[in-house]
Amino acid sequence: MAYPKSVADTGTVQNYVGGEWHTPSGSDGRDVVDPATSERLARVAFSSPDDVDRAVRTGAEAFEEWSTRAVEERIQPLFELKRLLEAHHDELAELLVREHGKTRAEAKGELRRGIENVEVACGIPSMMQGGTLLDAAPGIDESAVRKPLGVFAAVTPFNFPAMIPLWFLPYAVATGNSFVLKPSEQAPLVAQRIFELIDRAGFPDGVLQLINGGVDTVDALLGHDGVEGVSFVGSTPVARTIYETAAANGKRVQAQGGAKNHIVVAETADLDFAAEKTVSSAFACAGERCLANDVAVVEASVYDEFVDRVVSEAEAQTVGSGLNPDTDIGALISPEHERRVREYVGTAVDEGAELLLDGRDVSVEGSEDGNFLGPTLFGNVDPEMTIAREEVFGPVLGLMSVADLDEAIGVLDRSDFGNAASLFTASGADARTFRHETDIGNLGINAGTAAPMAFFHFGGRKDSFFGDLHAQGEDMIHFYTDKTVYIERWPDA
Repeated sequence: MAYPKSVADTGTVQNYVGGEWHTPSGSDGRDVVDPATSERLARVAFSSPDDVDRAVRTGAEAFEEWSTRAVEERIQPLFELKRLLEAHHDELAELLVREHGKTRAEAKGELRRGIENVEVACGIPSMMQGGTLLDAAPGIDESAVRKPLGVFAAVTPFNFPAMIPLWFLPYAVATGNSFVLKPSEQAPLVAQRIFELIDRAGFPDGVLQLINGGVDTVDALLGHDGVEGVSFVGSTPVARTIYETAAANGKRVQAQGGAKNHIVVAETADLDFAAEKTVSSAFACAGERCLANDVAVVEASVYDEFVDRVVSEAEAQTVGSGLNPDTDIGALISPEHERRVREYVGTAVDEGAELLLDGRDVSVEGSEDGNFLGPTLFGNVDPEMTIAREEVFGPVLGLMSVADLDEAIGVLDRSDFGNAASLFTASGADARTFRHETDIGNLGINAGTAAPMAFFHFGGRKDSFFGDLHAQGEDMIHFYTDKTVYIERWPDA
Protein backbone atom coordinates (compact mmCIF):
# COMPACT_ATOMS: atom_id res chain seq x y z
CA MET A 1 0.00 0.00 0.00
CA ALA A 2 1.24 3.50 -0.85
CA TYR A 3 1.08 5.32 2.48
CA PRO A 4 0.85 9.10 2.52
CA LYS A 5 4.48 10.24 2.66
CA SER A 6 3.70 12.50 5.60
CA VAL A 7 2.57 9.40 7.55
CA ALA A 8 5.33 7.10 6.33
CA ASP A 9 7.96 9.58 7.51
CA THR A 10 6.56 9.92 11.04
CA GLY A 11 4.16 7.02 11.66
CA THR A 12 1.61 9.62 12.71
CA VAL A 13 -1.20 11.24 10.76
CA GLN A 14 -0.30 14.90 10.25
CA ASN A 15 -2.04 18.25 10.14
CA TYR A 16 -1.56 20.45 7.08
CA VAL A 17 -1.50 24.12 8.06
CA GLY A 18 -0.04 27.06 6.16
CA GLY A 19 1.34 24.76 3.46
CA GLU A 20 3.36 22.68 5.95
CA TRP A 21 2.92 19.38 7.77
CA HIS A 22 2.69 19.39 11.56
CA THR A 23 2.12 16.70 14.18
CA PRO A 24 -1.02 17.53 16.20
CA SER A 25 -0.11 18.68 19.71
CA GLY A 26 -3.09 17.30 21.65
CA SER A 27 -2.60 14.68 24.35
CA ASP A 28 -5.13 12.18 22.99
CA GLY A 29 -5.20 9.99 19.88
CA ARG A 30 -5.98 6.56 18.46
CA ASP A 31 -4.69 3.92 16.09
CA VAL A 32 -5.87 3.66 12.50
CA VAL A 33 -6.63 -0.03 11.91
CA ASP A 34 -7.35 -2.11 8.80
CA PRO A 35 -10.86 -3.43 9.55
CA ALA A 36 -10.32 -6.56 7.44
CA THR A 37 -7.17 -7.70 9.26
CA SER A 38 -6.94 -5.63 12.48
CA GLU A 39 -3.47 -4.53 11.34
CA ARG A 40 -2.37 -1.18 12.75
CA LEU A 41 -1.78 1.21 9.85
CA ALA A 42 -0.84 4.43 11.62
CA ARG A 43 -1.40 6.56 14.69
CA VAL A 44 -3.57 9.67 14.61
CA ALA A 45 -2.86 12.27 17.28
CA PHE A 46 -5.64 14.72 18.10
CA SER A 47 -5.36 18.45 17.59
CA SER A 48 -5.42 20.80 20.56
CA PRO A 49 -7.45 24.03 20.68
CA ASP A 50 -4.20 25.84 19.88
CA ASP A 51 -3.80 23.73 16.72
CA VAL A 52 -7.33 24.64 15.68
CA ASP A 53 -6.76 28.32 16.40
CA ARG A 54 -3.58 28.31 14.33
CA ALA A 55 -5.37 26.71 11.37
CA VAL A 56 -8.28 29.14 11.49
CA ARG A 57 -6.07 32.21 11.87
CA THR A 58 -3.85 31.02 9.01
CA GLY A 59 -6.94 30.49 6.86
CA ALA A 60 -8.22 33.97 7.69
CA GLU A 61 -4.93 35.52 6.63
CA ALA A 62 -4.93 33.57 3.36
CA PHE A 63 -8.54 34.57 2.71
CA GLU A 64 -7.64 38.25 2.46
CA GLU A 65 -5.62 37.72 -0.71
CA TRP A 66 -7.38 34.64 -2.09
CA SER A 67 -10.84 36.22 -2.03
CA THR A 68 -9.66 39.08 -4.26
CA ARG A 69 -8.17 36.86 -6.95
CA ALA A 70 -9.97 36.67 -10.25
CA VAL A 71 -12.35 33.74 -10.26
CA GLU A 72 -10.65 32.31 -13.32
CA GLU A 73 -7.40 32.18 -11.32
CA ARG A 74 -9.11 30.50 -8.36
CA ILE A 75 -10.28 27.53 -10.40
CA GLN A 76 -6.90 26.75 -12.00
CA PRO A 77 -5.64 24.75 -8.97
CA LEU A 78 -8.93 22.82 -9.04
CA PHE A 79 -8.28 21.74 -12.63
CA GLU A 80 -4.84 20.55 -11.50
CA LEU A 81 -6.31 18.80 -8.45
CA LYS A 82 -8.72 16.93 -10.71
CA ARG A 83 -5.81 15.81 -12.89
CA LEU A 84 -3.87 14.61 -9.85
CA LEU A 85 -6.85 12.75 -8.41
CA GLU A 86 -7.33 11.01 -11.75
CA ALA A 87 -3.64 10.13 -11.99
CA HIS A 88 -3.60 8.66 -8.46
CA HIS A 89 -7.05 7.07 -8.64
CA ASP A 90 -5.93 3.44 -8.19
CA GLU A 91 -3.49 4.28 -5.41
CA LEU A 92 -6.13 6.25 -3.50
CA ALA A 93 -8.65 3.44 -3.94
CA GLU A 94 -6.29 0.87 -2.41
CA LEU A 95 -5.56 3.14 0.53
CA LEU A 96 -9.28 3.66 1.01
CA VAL A 97 -9.90 -0.11 1.02
CA ARG A 98 -7.21 -0.66 3.63
CA GLU A 99 -8.40 1.96 6.10
CA HIS A 100 -12.16 1.56 5.57
CA GLY A 101 -12.84 -2.04 4.52
CA LYS A 102 -15.04 -1.45 1.46
CA THR A 103 -14.31 -3.20 -1.82
CA ARG A 104 -11.93 -1.83 -4.42
CA ALA A 105 -14.82 -1.26 -6.85
CA GLU A 106 -16.72 0.67 -4.17
CA ALA A 107 -13.61 2.71 -3.37
CA LYS A 108 -13.13 3.61 -7.04
CA GLY A 109 -16.79 4.59 -7.32
CA GLU A 110 -16.50 6.80 -4.24
CA LEU A 111 -13.47 8.58 -5.65
CA ARG A 112 -15.25 9.09 -8.97
CA ARG A 113 -18.13 10.79 -7.15
CA GLY A 114 -15.69 13.04 -5.34
CA ILE A 115 -13.87 13.98 -8.54
CA GLU A 116 -17.23 14.90 -10.10
CA ASN A 117 -17.63 17.60 -7.44
CA VAL A 118 -14.22 19.03 -8.31
CA GLU A 119 -15.34 19.14 -11.94
CA VAL A 120 -18.57 20.96 -11.08
CA ALA A 121 -16.74 23.48 -8.89
CA CYS A 122 -14.56 24.39 -11.88
CA GLY A 123 -17.72 25.95 -13.31
CA ILE A 124 -17.92 28.54 -10.53
CA PRO A 125 -17.45 31.49 -12.97
CA SER A 126 -20.95 30.74 -14.26
CA MET A 127 -22.49 29.35 -11.07
CA MET A 128 -21.44 32.29 -8.89
CA GLN A 129 -23.01 34.99 -11.02
CA GLY A 130 -25.74 37.11 -9.45
CA GLY A 131 -28.33 39.05 -11.42
CA THR A 132 -28.87 42.49 -12.95
CA LEU A 133 -32.07 44.36 -13.69
CA LEU A 134 -31.93 47.55 -15.73
CA ASP A 135 -34.47 50.23 -14.87
CA ALA A 136 -35.55 48.47 -11.70
CA ALA A 137 -37.01 51.86 -10.79
CA PRO A 138 -37.09 55.14 -12.76
CA GLY A 139 -33.46 55.93 -13.60
CA ILE A 140 -32.15 53.14 -11.36
CA ASP A 141 -30.31 49.95 -12.30
CA GLU A 142 -29.99 47.22 -9.68
CA SER A 143 -27.69 44.22 -9.48
CA ALA A 144 -26.65 41.54 -7.01
CA VAL A 145 -23.19 40.00 -6.68
CA ARG A 146 -21.97 37.09 -4.60
CA LYS A 147 -19.08 37.54 -2.21
CA PRO A 148 -17.09 34.98 -0.19
CA LEU A 149 -17.23 35.20 3.59
CA GLY A 150 -14.03 33.85 5.16
CA VAL A 151 -13.02 30.55 6.79
CA PHE A 152 -15.31 27.54 6.52
CA ALA A 153 -14.89 24.11 8.11
CA ALA A 154 -16.20 20.60 7.43
CA VAL A 155 -16.39 17.65 9.80
CA THR A 156 -16.70 14.46 7.76
CA PRO A 157 -17.49 10.80 8.57
CA PHE A 158 -15.65 7.50 8.21
CA ASN A 159 -17.93 5.88 5.65
CA PHE A 160 -16.95 8.00 2.61
CA PRO A 161 -13.61 9.54 3.65
CA ALA A 162 -12.68 10.58 0.11
CA MET A 163 -15.99 11.63 -1.40
CA ILE A 164 -17.65 13.62 1.37
CA PRO A 165 -14.78 16.08 1.94
CA LEU A 166 -15.03 16.80 -1.78
CA TRP A 167 -18.71 17.66 -1.38
CA PHE A 168 -17.50 20.83 0.31
CA LEU A 169 -13.82 21.63 -0.28
CA PRO A 170 -13.88 22.50 -4.02
CA TYR A 171 -16.88 24.83 -3.74
CA ALA A 172 -15.54 26.62 -0.68
CA VAL A 173 -12.25 27.60 -2.30
CA ALA A 174 -13.64 28.21 -5.79
CA THR A 175 -16.04 30.80 -4.36
CA GLY A 176 -13.08 32.55 -2.71
CA ASN A 177 -13.15 31.23 0.87
CA SER A 178 -10.51 29.34 2.80
CA PHE A 179 -11.31 25.91 4.18
CA VAL A 180 -10.45 23.63 7.11
CA LEU A 181 -11.18 19.89 6.95
CA LYS A 182 -11.51 17.71 10.05
CA PRO A 183 -11.78 14.14 8.72
CA SER A 184 -12.94 11.11 10.67
CA GLU A 185 -10.33 9.90 13.13
CA GLN A 186 -11.29 6.34 12.13
CA ALA A 187 -10.33 6.80 8.46
CA PRO A 188 -7.97 9.78 8.05
CA LEU A 189 -5.38 8.36 5.63
CA VAL A 190 -7.14 9.06 2.33
CA ALA A 191 -7.75 12.67 3.37
CA GLN A 192 -4.04 12.90 4.23
CA ARG A 193 -3.06 11.64 0.78
CA ILE A 194 -5.54 13.97 -0.96
CA PHE A 195 -3.96 16.90 0.87
CA GLU A 196 -0.55 15.80 -0.36
CA LEU A 197 -2.00 16.18 -3.85
CA ILE A 198 -3.56 19.52 -2.87
CA ASP A 199 -0.06 20.63 -1.82
CA ARG A 200 1.05 20.01 -5.41
CA ALA A 201 -1.99 21.54 -7.11
CA GLY A 202 -1.01 25.21 -6.77
CA PHE A 203 -3.24 26.57 -4.00
CA PRO A 204 -1.68 29.40 -1.98
CA ASP A 205 -0.54 28.40 1.50
CA GLY A 206 -3.33 28.64 4.04
CA VAL A 207 -6.27 28.41 1.65
CA LEU A 208 -6.75 24.72 2.41
CA GLN A 209 -5.94 23.16 5.78
CA LEU A 210 -6.27 19.75 7.39
CA ILE A 211 -6.60 19.14 11.12
CA ASN A 212 -7.09 15.78 12.79
CA GLY A 213 -8.79 15.05 16.08
CA GLY A 214 -11.86 13.98 17.98
CA VAL A 215 -14.74 15.61 19.81
CA ASP A 216 -12.63 18.33 21.46
CA THR A 217 -11.21 19.33 18.09
CA VAL A 218 -14.72 19.67 16.66
CA ASP A 219 -15.84 21.69 19.68
CA ALA A 220 -12.91 24.07 19.15
CA LEU A 221 -13.99 24.62 15.53
CA LEU A 222 -17.62 25.18 16.49
CA GLY A 223 -16.69 27.76 19.09
CA HIS A 224 -14.02 29.62 17.13
CA ASP A 225 -14.99 33.20 16.24
CA GLY A 226 -13.00 33.01 13.00
CA VAL A 227 -15.08 30.20 11.48
CA GLU A 228 -17.96 31.51 9.35
CA GLY A 229 -19.71 28.21 8.72
CA VAL A 230 -19.58 24.47 9.34
CA SER A 231 -20.62 21.46 7.26
CA PHE A 232 -21.19 18.07 8.89
CA VAL A 233 -22.17 14.56 7.86
CA GLY A 234 -22.82 11.86 10.45
CA SER A 235 -25.40 10.42 12.80
CA THR A 236 -28.60 12.30 13.64
CA PRO A 237 -27.84 12.92 17.35
CA VAL A 238 -24.47 14.44 16.49
CA ALA A 239 -25.87 16.36 13.50
CA ARG A 240 -28.50 17.94 15.75
CA THR A 241 -25.83 18.93 18.29
CA ILE A 242 -23.56 20.36 15.59
CA TYR A 243 -26.45 22.34 14.14
CA GLU A 244 -27.55 23.77 17.49
CA THR A 245 -24.01 24.59 18.66
CA ALA A 246 -22.83 26.15 15.41
CA ALA A 247 -26.03 28.20 15.03
CA ALA A 248 -25.78 29.38 18.64
CA ASN A 249 -22.29 30.62 17.81
CA GLY A 250 -23.62 32.62 14.86
CA LYS A 251 -22.33 30.34 12.12
CA ARG A 252 -23.86 29.07 8.94
CA VAL A 253 -24.39 25.34 9.28
CA GLN A 254 -25.48 22.37 7.21
CA ALA A 255 -25.68 19.08 9.12
CA GLN A 256 -26.54 15.84 7.31
CA GLY A 257 -27.86 13.28 9.79
CA GLY A 258 -28.78 9.62 9.72
CA ALA A 259 -31.31 7.79 7.61
CA LYS A 260 -33.79 4.95 7.42
CA ASN A 261 -34.38 4.47 3.74
CA HIS A 262 -36.98 2.32 2.01
CA ILE A 263 -37.43 0.54 -1.28
CA VAL A 264 -41.06 0.18 -2.36
CA VAL A 265 -41.84 -2.69 -4.73
CA ALA A 266 -45.15 -2.44 -6.59
CA GLU A 267 -46.86 -5.46 -8.11
CA THR A 268 -46.08 -4.09 -11.60
CA ALA A 269 -42.32 -4.03 -10.95
CA ASP A 270 -39.75 -6.15 -12.76
CA LEU A 271 -39.10 -8.35 -9.74
CA ASP A 272 -35.75 -9.74 -10.88
CA PHE A 273 -34.41 -6.25 -11.48
CA ALA A 274 -35.91 -4.92 -8.26
CA ALA A 275 -34.41 -7.77 -6.21
CA GLU A 276 -30.96 -7.22 -7.71
CA LYS A 277 -31.04 -3.49 -6.98
CA THR A 278 -32.50 -3.99 -3.50
CA VAL A 279 -29.66 -6.29 -2.48
CA SER A 280 -27.07 -3.96 -4.01
CA SER A 281 -28.53 -0.95 -2.23
CA ALA A 282 -28.78 -2.63 1.17
CA PHE A 283 -25.41 -4.39 1.20
CA ALA A 284 -23.02 -2.16 -0.79
CA CYS A 285 -20.28 -0.71 1.40
CA ALA A 286 -21.42 -3.31 3.98
CA GLY A 287 -24.50 -1.17 4.53
CA GLU A 288 -22.40 1.66 5.96
CA ARG A 289 -23.89 4.49 3.94
CA CYS A 290 -26.71 6.95 4.46
CA LEU A 291 -28.28 6.04 1.10
CA ALA A 292 -28.61 2.32 1.88
CA ASN A 293 -32.21 1.21 1.43
CA ASP A 294 -32.40 -1.32 4.24
CA VAL A 295 -36.18 -1.82 4.38
CA ALA A 296 -38.11 -3.20 1.40
CA VAL A 297 -41.84 -2.49 1.47
CA VAL A 298 -43.53 -4.89 -0.93
CA GLU A 299 -47.09 -5.14 -2.21
CA ALA A 300 -48.67 -8.29 -0.75
CA SER A 301 -49.56 -9.76 -4.15
CA VAL A 302 -45.86 -10.19 -5.03
CA TYR A 303 -44.32 -10.35 -1.55
CA ASP A 304 -43.50 -14.08 -1.44
CA GLU A 305 -42.17 -14.10 -4.99
CA PHE A 306 -40.00 -11.06 -4.32
CA VAL A 307 -38.64 -12.48 -1.05
CA ASP A 308 -37.50 -15.64 -2.83
CA ARG A 309 -35.59 -13.54 -5.35
CA VAL A 310 -33.97 -11.38 -2.68
CA VAL A 311 -32.86 -14.43 -0.67
CA SER A 312 -31.30 -15.91 -3.78
CA GLU A 313 -29.47 -12.66 -4.60
CA ALA A 314 -28.25 -12.25 -1.02
CA GLU A 315 -26.98 -15.83 -0.79
CA ALA A 316 -24.81 -15.16 -3.84
CA GLN A 317 -22.96 -12.30 -2.09
CA THR A 318 -19.31 -12.96 -1.21
CA VAL A 319 -17.95 -11.58 2.06
CA GLY A 320 -14.23 -10.87 2.37
CA SER A 321 -11.34 -8.47 2.08
CA GLY A 322 -12.05 -5.49 -0.10
CA LEU A 323 -8.78 -6.13 -1.94
CA ASN A 324 -10.15 -9.46 -3.24
CA PRO A 325 -11.81 -8.78 -6.61
CA ASP A 326 -14.48 -11.43 -5.88
CA THR A 327 -15.67 -9.68 -2.71
CA ASP A 328 -19.13 -8.11 -2.67
CA ILE A 329 -19.33 -7.18 1.04
CA GLY A 330 -16.25 -5.95 2.86
CA ALA A 331 -15.48 -5.41 6.51
CA LEU A 332 -17.28 -3.15 8.96
CA ILE A 333 -15.24 -0.20 10.20
CA SER A 334 -14.48 -1.43 13.76
CA PRO A 335 -15.11 -4.25 16.24
CA GLU A 336 -17.33 -1.88 18.21
CA HIS A 337 -19.50 -1.16 15.19
CA GLU A 338 -19.67 -4.84 14.29
CA ARG A 339 -20.97 -5.60 17.80
CA ARG A 340 -23.56 -2.85 17.46
CA VAL A 341 -24.88 -4.26 14.19
CA ARG A 342 -24.99 -7.77 15.67
CA GLU A 343 -27.02 -6.38 18.56
CA TYR A 344 -29.57 -5.04 16.07
CA VAL A 345 -29.81 -8.52 14.54
CA GLY A 346 -30.40 -10.05 17.97
CA THR A 347 -33.05 -7.45 18.77
CA ALA A 348 -34.89 -8.19 15.53
CA VAL A 349 -34.98 -11.89 16.39
CA ASP A 350 -36.26 -11.08 19.89
CA GLU A 351 -38.99 -8.82 18.48
CA GLY A 352 -40.31 -11.58 16.24
CA ALA A 353 -38.95 -10.80 12.78
CA GLU A 354 -38.50 -13.86 10.58
CA LEU A 355 -34.78 -14.54 10.12
CA LEU A 356 -34.47 -15.54 6.45
CA LEU A 357 -30.68 -15.38 6.16
CA ASP A 358 -28.28 -15.18 9.11
CA GLY A 359 -24.91 -13.59 8.42
CA ARG A 360 -23.57 -13.78 11.97
CA ASP A 361 -21.56 -16.97 11.44
CA VAL A 362 -19.66 -15.80 8.41
CA SER A 363 -15.94 -16.54 8.32
CA VAL A 364 -13.29 -15.17 5.97
CA GLU A 365 -10.26 -17.33 5.38
CA GLY A 366 -7.07 -15.44 6.07
CA SER A 367 -8.95 -12.57 7.75
CA GLU A 368 -10.13 -14.24 10.93
CA ASP A 369 -9.49 -11.05 12.93
CA GLY A 370 -11.55 -8.85 10.61
CA ASN A 371 -14.85 -7.16 11.39
CA PHE A 372 -17.16 -9.16 9.14
CA LEU A 373 -20.89 -9.76 9.06
CA GLY A 374 -22.58 -11.59 6.23
CA PRO A 375 -25.77 -10.47 4.49
CA THR A 376 -28.68 -10.77 6.91
CA LEU A 377 -32.33 -10.82 5.86
CA PHE A 378 -35.51 -10.52 7.90
CA GLY A 379 -39.04 -11.13 6.65
CA ASN A 380 -42.41 -10.14 8.06
CA VAL A 381 -40.94 -7.00 9.57
CA ASP A 382 -43.40 -4.75 11.35
CA PRO A 383 -43.04 -0.95 10.99
CA GLU A 384 -42.72 -0.63 14.77
CA MET A 385 -39.78 -3.04 15.07
CA THR A 386 -36.42 -1.56 15.93
CA ILE A 387 -34.79 -2.58 12.63
CA ALA A 388 -37.64 -0.84 10.77
CA ARG A 389 -37.20 2.42 12.68
CA GLU A 390 -33.50 2.87 13.50
CA GLU A 391 -30.46 3.18 11.28
CA VAL A 392 -28.51 -0.10 11.49
CA PHE A 393 -25.57 0.90 9.24
CA GLY A 394 -24.71 -2.68 8.42
CA PRO A 395 -25.55 -5.46 5.91
CA VAL A 396 -29.06 -6.05 7.28
CA LEU A 397 -32.25 -5.88 5.18
CA GLY A 398 -35.81 -6.11 6.42
CA LEU A 399 -38.80 -6.92 4.22
CA MET A 400 -42.41 -6.09 4.99
CA SER A 401 -45.71 -6.64 3.21
CA VAL A 402 -48.29 -3.92 2.53
CA ALA A 403 -51.65 -3.92 0.76
CA ASP A 404 -50.88 -1.19 -1.77
CA LEU A 405 -48.84 1.89 -2.61
CA ASP A 406 -50.84 4.14 -0.28
CA GLU A 407 -50.00 1.92 2.68
CA ALA A 408 -46.35 1.84 1.60
CA ILE A 409 -46.18 5.63 1.48
CA GLY A 410 -47.75 5.69 4.94
CA VAL A 411 -44.88 3.53 6.23
CA LEU A 412 -42.34 5.96 4.78
CA ASP A 413 -44.09 9.03 6.11
CA ARG A 414 -44.20 7.66 9.67
CA SER A 415 -40.41 7.42 9.70
CA ASP A 416 -38.47 10.05 11.62
CA PHE A 417 -36.06 10.22 8.68
CA GLY A 418 -36.44 11.65 5.19
CA ASN A 419 -33.19 10.98 3.40
CA ALA A 420 -33.93 8.65 0.47
CA ALA A 421 -36.37 6.14 -0.99
CA SER A 422 -36.86 4.24 -4.25
CA LEU A 423 -39.92 2.86 -6.00
CA PHE A 424 -39.88 -0.05 -8.43
CA THR A 425 -42.89 0.06 -10.73
CA ALA A 426 -44.05 -0.03 -14.33
CA SER A 427 -46.80 2.49 -13.63
CA GLY A 428 -46.30 6.15 -14.38
CA ALA A 429 -49.27 6.97 -12.17
CA ASP A 430 -47.61 5.19 -9.23
CA ALA A 431 -44.38 7.05 -9.90
CA ARG A 432 -46.17 10.40 -9.92
CA THR A 433 -48.00 9.60 -6.68
CA PHE A 434 -44.71 8.57 -5.08
CA ARG A 435 -43.02 11.75 -6.22
CA HIS A 436 -45.73 14.08 -4.92
CA GLU A 437 -46.81 12.39 -1.68
CA THR A 438 -43.53 11.43 0.02
CA ASP A 439 -41.66 13.81 2.31
CA ILE A 440 -38.18 12.62 1.34
CA GLY A 441 -35.19 14.49 -0.08
CA ASN A 442 -33.77 11.97 -2.58
CA LEU A 443 -36.22 9.86 -4.60
CA GLY A 444 -35.51 7.15 -7.15
CA ILE A 445 -37.80 5.43 -9.64
CA ASN A 446 -36.50 2.00 -10.68
CA ALA A 447 -33.14 3.02 -9.19
CA GLY A 448 -31.79 1.10 -6.22
CA THR A 449 -29.92 4.04 -4.74
CA ALA A 450 -31.15 7.61 -5.12
CA ALA A 451 -27.70 9.22 -5.27
CA PRO A 452 -27.81 12.66 -6.94
CA MET A 453 -25.09 13.69 -9.34
CA ALA A 454 -22.70 16.43 -8.23
CA PHE A 455 -24.55 19.16 -10.12
CA PHE A 456 -27.68 18.50 -8.03
CA HIS A 457 -27.85 19.07 -4.28
CA PHE A 458 -27.88 16.09 -1.90
CA GLY A 459 -31.33 16.19 -0.32
CA GLY A 460 -32.49 15.21 3.12
CA ARG A 461 -35.48 16.07 5.32
CA LYS A 462 -36.86 15.56 8.82
CA ASP A 463 -34.21 14.08 11.14
CA SER A 464 -31.91 13.40 8.19
CA PHE A 465 -30.91 17.04 7.75
CA PHE A 466 -30.55 20.17 9.87
CA GLY A 467 -30.13 23.45 8.02
CA ASP A 468 -31.36 25.13 4.86
CA LEU A 469 -28.73 24.53 2.19
CA HIS A 470 -27.53 21.05 1.28
CA ALA A 471 -24.25 19.63 -0.01
CA GLN A 472 -23.32 19.68 -3.71
CA GLY A 473 -24.61 21.73 -6.60
CA GLU A 474 -26.09 25.21 -6.47
CA ASP A 475 -26.83 24.99 -2.74
CA MET A 476 -23.09 25.16 -2.08
CA ILE A 477 -22.80 28.47 -3.90
CA HIS A 478 -25.48 29.96 -1.66
CA PHE A 479 -23.89 28.47 1.46
CA TYR A 480 -20.40 29.77 0.78
CA THR A 481 -21.34 33.28 -0.37
CA ASP A 482 -23.59 36.16 0.51
CA LYS A 483 -25.21 38.62 -1.90
CA THR A 484 -24.53 42.31 -1.97
CA VAL A 485 -27.13 44.41 -3.81
CA TYR A 486 -25.98 47.49 -5.73
CA ILE A 487 -28.51 50.23 -6.51
CA GLU A 488 -27.20 52.77 -9.04
CA ARG A 489 -28.58 56.09 -10.22
CA TRP A 490 -26.75 58.57 -12.41
CA PRO A 491 -28.81 61.80 -12.47
CA ASP A 492 -26.91 63.21 -15.44
CA ALA A 493 -27.37 60.05 -17.56
